[in-house]
Amino acid sequence: MQSLTARRPAARTRRDPAPSKWDYRLQRLMLTPYVRGFVVKGIPTLVVLGAAVLWLSHEPNRQAVVGQLTHLREEFEARPEFRVSLARVEGASDDLAEAVRAKLALPLPMSSFDIDLDAARDRIEVLDAVQKADLRVRSGGILQVVITERVPVAVWRTEDGLTLVDETGHRVAGLLSRADRADLPLIAGEGADVATPEALQLIAAAGPLTPRLRGLVRIGERRWDLVLDRDQRVLLPEKNPVQALERLLALDHAQDLMNRDILAVDLRSDHRPTLRLTPHALADIRRAQGLDTVENEL
Repeated sequence: MQSLTARRPAARTRRDPAPSKWDYRLQRLMLTPYVRGFVVKGIPTLVVLGAAVLWLSHEPNRQAVVGQLTHLREEFEARPEFRVSLARVEGASDDLAEAVRAKLALPLPMSSFDIDLDAARDRIEVLDAVQKADLRVRSGGILQVVITERVPVAVWRTEDGLTLVDETGHRVAGLLSRADRADLPLIAGEGADVATPEALQLIAAAGPLTPRLRGLVRIGERRWDLVLDRDQRVLLPEKNPVQALERLLALDHAQDLMNRDILAVDLRSDHRPTLRLTPHALADIRRAQGLDTVENEL
C-alpha cells in the first residue's frame, strides 16, 4: 500500500558562493588597469586598424587616398599667405644685386614650400664678391636675401691681369685698369693672394715709407720684396718680415738711409743689412778712393 505520507524532496547540495580558483584569477586579472584598457580600447582599435589595412590593401583605394592627400597639400601650399612674389636683395651693390637675382633663378610668384633655401644660398655664394648669403621668407610674399659683400683691400697683379682680393686673399672681382682702384695697394707674384694678410701687416708697418710704397712682390711664394719709388727695393726675409722692416725704419730714422743712392736693402740676414748702391754712387765711391785715377793710368 502506497504510503499516504508525501515524500520529502531529496536535499540539494548547497553551492559554495566562493568563486573557483580560475574564476578568481580571471576576475583579478580583469581588475588590472592594463588588461581593462586593452579590452576597452585596445581590442576596438585593433579591429579598426585591421579593417583599414584590409581596405587599403586594394590598389584603387590606396590611390584614392593618396590623390586626396596630394590635393589637400597642394591647396594648402597654394594659399595666398604662402606665395612668394618678390625677391629683395639687401647689402649688395647694384651690379652684385643683379648677379644675385640671376643666380636665384626662381620663377616667381611661387609657393614658399617649393623654394629650396639651402640650394639657393649655395648658388649665390658661388659668386666671388659674396662672402655670405642669408635667405628668409618674410610676410607679405617677400624672399629676403641679405648679402655680406667681400671688401677689396688690394690689387693682385698676375700674368693674366689684375684682380681685386679681400683681406683673406679671396678673389672679389677682375679689374681692367690699375687706375680704377689706385687707392688700393698693389701686390704681385705667384701666391701673393694667399699671403695677403701678411702683405697687409707689412703695409701697415711701413710707416714713413708708405708714401713711397709702390707695391709688394711675392718671391718664390715664400717671402716679399717691398718696392719703393726711385726703383728702390727692400728684400725682406721669409721669417719675421715685419720685425725686419721695423729695424730698417729705425735705421732710416737714425741715418736717413733710404734717401741715399741705394738700389736695394737686403734684410734676409739677421745679422746686418746688405746695401746695393746705384751706379752713380759706386762711381762716386771709386773716385773718392782714387780707383778711377789708378785705372786710367794703367
